[in-house]
Amino acid sequence: MALLRKNLIFRSLHRHFSSVSSPRLTRKAYIQLLKGCKSMTHFYQIHALGFSHGLHDNIDVLHKVVAFAADADLSYAEKVFKRVERPTLFIYNVLIKRFVKSGSFRKALHLFDELRLRGLWPDNYTYPFVCKAVAGLSSVAEGEKIHGFALKSGMLYDGYVCNSLLDMYGELGIHGCAGKLFDEMPLRDLVSWNVLISVFAKNNMPDHAIAVYKRMGSETALCPDEATVVSTLSACAAAKDIDLGRGIHKYVSTELGFTAIVQNALLDMYAKCGHLETARRIFDSVREKNVVCWTSMVSACANAGNLVEARALFERSPVRDVVMWTAMINGYVQFNMVDDAMALFRLMQNAKLEPDRYTLVALLTGCAHSGALEQGEWIHNYLIENRIPVDVVLGTALVEMYAKCGCLNESLRIFRRLDRRDTASWTSMIFALAMNGDVAESLEVFEEMIRAGIPPDDVAFIGVLTACSHGGLVDEGRRHFASMAETYGIEPKLEHYGCLIDLFGRAGLLDEAEKATAMSMRSSGRDSNGIGVDSLYGALLGGCRKYENVDVAERVAKRVEGGDKVLMSSIYAAASRWDDAVRIRKGRGKMGIKKLPGCSAVEAGDLISEHLGFCFVRGKRRKGNSMATFEEAPPGNSAAGEKIFKTKCAQCHTVEKGAGHKQG
Repeated sequence: MALLRKNLIFRSLHRHFSSVSSPRLTRKAYIQLLKGCKSMTHFYQIHALGFSHGLHDNIDVLHKVVAFAADADLSYAEKVFKRVERPTLFIYNVLIKRFVKSGSFRKALHLFDELRLRGLWPDNYTYPFVCKAVAGLSSVAEGEKIHGFALKSGMLYDGYVCNSLLDMYGELGIHGCAGKLFDEMPLRDLVSWNVLISVFAKNNMPDHAIAVYKRMGSETALCPDEATVVSTLSACAAAKDIDLGRGIHKYVSTELGFTAIVQNALLDMYAKCGHLETARRIFDSVREKNVVCWTSMVSACANAGNLVEARALFERSPVRDVVMWTAMINGYVQFNMVDDAMALFRLMQNAKLEPDRYTLVALLTGCAHSGALEQGEWIHNYLIENRIPVDVVLGTALVEMYAKCGCLNESLRIFRRLDRRDTASWTSMIFALAMNGDVAESLEVFEEMIRAGIPPDDVAFIGVLTACSHGGLVDEGRRHFASMAETYGIEPKLEHYGCLIDLFGRAGLLDEAEKATAMSMRSSGRDSNGIGVDSLYGALLGGCRKYENVDVAERVAKRVEGGDKVLMSSIYAAASRWDDAVRIRKGRGKMGIKKLPGCSAVEAGDLISEHLGFCFVRGKRRKGNSMATFEEAPPGNSAAGEKIFKTKCAQCHTVEKGAGHKQG
C-alpha cells in the first residue's frame, strides 16, 4: 500500500507539473521528490522529470542524482557524471567511494587524477577511499604518489588522512613507511595506534606490534578498545607471548568487557600458545555460540594437531559455513592428510556449498607439499570449469603447486598470466626457480619485481641467495645480502646466513664462510622458525667435506652439539683419514645414531603414499626403486603402502636425510 501510495503521489505531481498552466517544479520540491524515491524505476522517472523542468543542470540536484544512482546503478551514475560540465568535489568523492566499494580501483584513481587536473583539492573524505584503491591494486608507486599529494596539500595534519595512509602502507606490506609516518604524525589518536599495531600484526611482525602496544601504554593515557585488544592478541598468538596475552585477558575481564570478537581472539591466542584447555574453557563459557566461535575452536584443535576432536566439533556445529569447512580442510592439509582434505572437500560440494579462494588455496597447498600433481591439476580444472577467477592469491597457490610438483614451465606460465602480482606471488616464483636450479631466470624475476615497485620480503632474499649459491655467484650474493639491511631495512635471519655460508662453502671460501657463521651469532641461537645456529655449522661442514678441509671442520665440530658425527666421518673419509673416520662411525653407533632410509612420495590414483627410496643392508647402502626395496628394509621400517610422515632436511646437500615415523 505504501509503495502504491508513493506511486500515486508521483503520478499526481507529474500531471500537475507537466500541465501548461502549472507552475514550474522548484529545486526544493524536486529534491524532496528525490529524497522520497525508493526504487530505481521511480528514480529514472523523476530524473527525466528534471529535464522537462530545466533542473537537470542544477548543482544541488546533480549532487542528489549522482549520490542516489551511485548506490544503486553505478553505470548510470557514471553516465550522468560525464554530462556534468563542472563537477564538484562532492560528486567526485561520491563516485570514488562507490568505485572503490565495487572493486573498480583503477577508475577510482583515474577520477582522483582528473579532479586534480580540474583544479580541485582532495579533502579528508577523498583520501581514505583513494588509499583503499591503492591498497586494492597493491601499487607501491601509486601509494607514494598519493602520500606526496597529501603532504603538498597540508593534509597530513588531518588525523583521518594519516590513519588512512598508515592502513594503506600496512596493506601494501611497507611497514617501514608506516612506522616513519606514524612517528611524524603531529597528533595520534587511538585509531592511529590501533592501525599501526594492526599493520605489524598483519605483516607477520608480532614483536613490533607488541612493542607498539606497550609504547601506547607508556606514552599515552589512551585505554585500549576492542580493536586494540584483538590486534594485540593476534600478535601475542604469533609471538607465543602468553604472559602479555593473559594480561590483556585480565584487562578485558575487569575493564573492557567480553564481546564475541574478543572471546574469539582470546580463544585463538590461548590455542596458538599451546593452552588448548584454556581455549576450550573460553569456548564452553560462551552461552550463545555463533558460527565464528565454533570455527575458532575447530581451527584451534586442528592447528594443534588434534584432528579427531576438531572433526567432532565440526560435526557438532549447528551451522557450518565456508570458513569452518576451510578450517577443517586446512587442518588436514597442515598434517599432510591430503586425501582426507580432498574427501572433505567433496562432502562440501555435496552439501551444495561453494568454496571460496581460501578453501582452494588450502587444497593446492596440500597438493604442493605432498607432490600430488594429479589432484592439483584436478583443482586447477575445477577453477576453469566453474569459471572461478584466478586472483593473485589463487594464482600464487597454483604457481607454488606446479613448481613443487616439478612442472616449472607451467608454474612460470601461470605467473606470467597473472593480472596482478603481489609480494607473495613474486617471491614464490623467485623461490621456485632458485630451488629448481634456474639461476638466471630467478634473478631476472627478482629484478622485474624491483622494477615493478614491489618491495622484496625476507623470503624473496632466501630465494635470491639460494640462486646465487647454486650458480656460484659470490659477488652478486654478497651484494644482495648487503642490500637487505642497507636498502630494504630487512634484518637477516639465520636462513639468510645459512644461504650465505652455503654460497661461500660451495665456492671454497671457507674462511669467509666461518666469518659469516660468526656474524650470525649476533642473532639469537634459535629463530622464530626453529632453525638453530647448529644448522649453520652444518652448512659450513658441508663445504669442508667438499674441499676436504679438515682443520676448519675440526674447529667447527667442537662448537656443534654432538659434533655432527655423520659429517665429520664423511670429511675424514674424503681426506683419507680412515682411522678417524672409523673412530667417528664407531662412536656414532655407541650413541645410537643410525642412518635411516630415504623417503619419497608416490601418487597412486587418489592416494598419496610415501615409500622408502634406499636402505642400509648390513652396513652398506643399497639403492633401488621405492617399491622394490621394502622387502630388504630392516625390521621396524615402514611396510609397503603405509603412510608415514616426511622429515624435511634442514640443510640440503650437507646432512644426510632420513625417513619419518609411521603415522599412527
